[in-house]
Amino acid sequence: MDMGLVLHVPGREGVAPLLLRVWAAGDVPELIEAYRDPVMLRWTRFHVRDERDAGQWLEKQWKGWRDGDRLSFAVTEPDPGTGVHRLVANVVVKGLVAGASFAEVGYWTARAARGRGVAGRALEALTTWVFEARGLEGLRLLHEVGNLASCRVARKCGYVLEGVVPATPPFPCDGHVHVRRAPC
Repeated sequence: MDMGLVLHVPGREGVAPLLLRVWAAGDVPELIEAYRDPVMLRWTRFHVRDERDAGQWLEKQWKGWRDGDRLSFAVTEPDPGTGVHRLVANVVVKGLVAGASFAEVGYWTARAARGRGVAGRALEALTTWVFEARGLEGLRLLHEVGNLASCRVARKCGYVLEGVVPATPPFPCDGHVHVRRAPC
């Protein structure tokens, strides 16, 4: 698997371009900062509290790339003042198994980037790339029923709500299952 893969999402008037790239060791401070947000803590299962947690989280992402079954991208955008890229989100495709026709996508957005369409733009770029590169029939997106923002992103990106899955440990609440099928 190409751990040097980079996906570019063009900007437009008033909207910064996005860069989707493999996570790097230098992302630790911004990763820890992203997880200080109570909203992140509410909707994510693995919590990054310190450098040790961040290292474990990053190792999981890198292992996924090495194994080819979990491809996680740090989503960055240039800071308007400095041009230096800052972390704004994460998108991931997981459950990539040889011969499987479906995989799962997920995402989170850092607090400062919420409400600006970052998650949707990054998810759309990932979705397009996965369909082109992997030839899957479709992608699933799961989120807790109460995560209304995630539901809006899913629908905006063409992921159709197909059902509700009951709460099952380690998930404490029912979840929505959204599906997007590959273009014909």
